[in-house]
Amino acid sequence: MKRITLLLGGLMLGAAAASHAQVLRVGMQDDPDTLDPHRSRTYAARIVFTSLCDKLVDIDAKLNFVPRLATSWSWNEDSTKLTFKLRDDVVFHDGTKFDAQAAKANLERAITLPSSQRKSELASVTQVDAPDATTLVITVARPDAPLLAQLSDRAGMMLSPANFDAPDSESTIGRDPVCSGPYKFVKRVQNDRIVLEKFNEYYDADDFAFKQVEYVAIPDSTVRLSNLRSGGIDILERLNPTDVAQVKEDSTLAFKPVAGLGFRQFMFNVGNGERAKTNPFNDKRVRQAFQLTIDRKAISEVIGGGIFPPAQQPFPPASPYHSDKFPARDPDIEKAKALLKEAGKETVQAELTFANNTIESSTAQMVQAMAAQAGIQLSLRPTEYAAMLSESAQGKFQVDMRGWSGRVDPDGNIYSFVTCKGTLNDGKYCNPKVDELLDKARTVSDVAQRKAVYDEAQAILQDELPSMYIYYQPWPFATSNKVQGFEPYPDGMIRLKGVSFK
Repeated sequence: MKRITLLLGGLMLGAAAASHAQVLRVGMQDDPDTLDPHRSRTYAARIVFTSLCDKLVDIDAKLNFVPRLATSWSWNEDSTKLTFKLRDDVVFHDGTKFDAQAAKANLERAITLPSSQRKSELASVTQVDAPDATTLVITVARPDAPLLAQLSDRAGMMLSPANFDAPDSESTIGRDPVCSGPYKFVKRVQNDRIVLEKFNEYYDADDFAFKQVEYVAIPDSTVRLSNLRSGGIDILERLNPTDVAQVKEDSTLAFKPVAGLGFRQFMFNVGNGERAKTNPFNDKRVRQAFQLTIDRKAISEVIGGGIFPPAQQPFPPASPYHSDKFPARDPDIEKAKALLKEAGKETVQAELTFANNTIESSTAQMVQAMAAQAGIQLSLRPTEYAAMLSESAQGKFQVDMRGWSGRVDPDGNIYSFVTCKGTLNDGKYCNPKVDELLDKARTVSDVAQRKAVYDEAQAILQDELPSMYIYYQPWPFATSNKVQGFEPYPDGMIRLKGVSFK
């Protein structure tokens, strides 16, 4: 009996190994929020969408725009109409056909849906037309330099319109999305995994090797790396910087880093609900004092292993919009204390909310100790990341620490966070002059002229500090050495075209 059991066990392990050869498992730091691209806010969801939801255009590894659902695009002479020519061989995962009418329905939903996070990204759009099945025309109220970049991300992702009028469609789509990407949705176990399977009707299906892709939420970086080593996952996103050396030394693993476009920041609740009224950070002098307690270089060295470049502004050093006028501030505890005294406060008590994962927890503890030197006493509240963003949107925070994966166009790194009606402006900061400048920047295509407008807006923002940047977000991926063809992109997305197992 024992021999039979061992034989059966061996057969089962063999079957599991054969099955796993067709399944790619990605270890994620966070569990995504909703799987509705029009309502989603998290980086983790964007990783899933990259395989699930095709979009009008994409970027390549050098940040050039490349065709996806759209084969070509062009502006009219006064840059008020953007015309796309679309593929005619695309179907959604429910079998319905993608065409210009479907694209029109998606864009109109992204603009009008009350809970849409894409509204400010598409704020200039006044009309969307579909003159024929393969032609989409977007009319804007004024020239909109960032629009193509927005359409290379969630604003340009396409869902099946067949589901838009279903009862309770808003929550249904988020739970059971129907897109047109290379993989289709199978199931989700909240705070555990999301399972996709290959969509054989996808127009580039032959370039996608895996029968199934699983995105597994593992917030603890040590556990995530252990899973990579044991074969439980095949790709790890956001390797803990302190683990880089040992990954490089492990012959069974490959370290795949890339410089990112995004940042880590603190956002202060200055005007969102009742908690803003009692928040000590609603006084800009307290925000300025807090900034002067933070040693960004120390955070990079201790938490980031030297790969978290200190940030003072939303544009990374590689961006042509990065300004030398705003270098990262050094800590100055005495000046911080003087600012608190000027604000009439000897000490300050506030709550810092952050994502419940290894790096964020370590950073929060370090910031807590730094701030205490000037009398700013922070209580720490670790929270599941998607839940934190949901609470922040409702004003249920004083200061939170959040990440942004970054966008190709500079507008995507600033506009939604600090304009009065910005969809990511959870602190409800509002300065009409900042709105005026950032609206103007959207209409300027010349880089030098546009940068000058951003510099003017930043001069205000650096003084009022509705947000405070900590470091620029690198993307340190690690993979099993059996994974071949994986190339990390600066936007931090995991693109699986051409990726396979050896």
